Amino acid sequence: MGQKIVVVGNGDIPDGANELIDVADLVIRFNDCRSFGRGGVKTDIVAVCNTGRPGKSMSEEPQWRSLQPVQAASTIWSVRDPAKFLDMRSGLKVSNPELDDFCEDYSDAFAVIASDNGKQHQIISRDIHERADGFLAAYSPKPYICPSSGLIAIFQVLDMAAKDQAQVFITGFGHQGWAGHPFQAEKQLVDTFASEGKLVRISIE
Repeated sequence: MGQKIVVVGNGDIPDGANELIDVADLVIRFNDCRSFGRGGVKTDIVAVCNTGRPGKSMSEEPQWRSLQPVQAASTIWSVRDPAKFLDMRSGLKVSNPELDDFCEDYSDAFAVIASDNGKQHQIISRDIHERADGFLAAYSPKPYICPSSGLIAIFQVLDMAAKDQAQVFITGFGHQGWAGHPFQAEKQLVDTFASEGKLVRISIE
């Protein structure tokens, strides 16, 4: 069996999971890494929402880049492909005019932050996003804006795992939050992946 990869969301994490997380070969956290500490400290990749207000806030705030897990990470992932979100802009102006800055892209700023701090920067391809949309359609989600950053990262990791025969574990995913993400369908899809043995939800009894 290959490496152990753990994707750590910012939701509730069971007691004792930190020990499993910190011995993994690769650990991915998100945005401001609220999982850091209670969810272990090892951090190899920070996956960021690189568009809209979250992208603007993180890329422009010196405090974000000084966070311990961000400093420890060797790679920053921008989870939203700029070309994909540029294509979404005109439709959102009609359907959701309140999201006027939603597609503003800050991946170039994250690339500069990565370069200045000796890190790699990677934009997750729109192919991953569109594949996630395709899988979600099987669960008949209500109209939504886009998949969550967590689901995009899970799809990216599953691609990596398939190539390297790695084991994938996830924790800290409550599948709740912003109404623009199809969280109910995402939970059903991730549960299906778990039942198929593609990933394991960390659960400490």
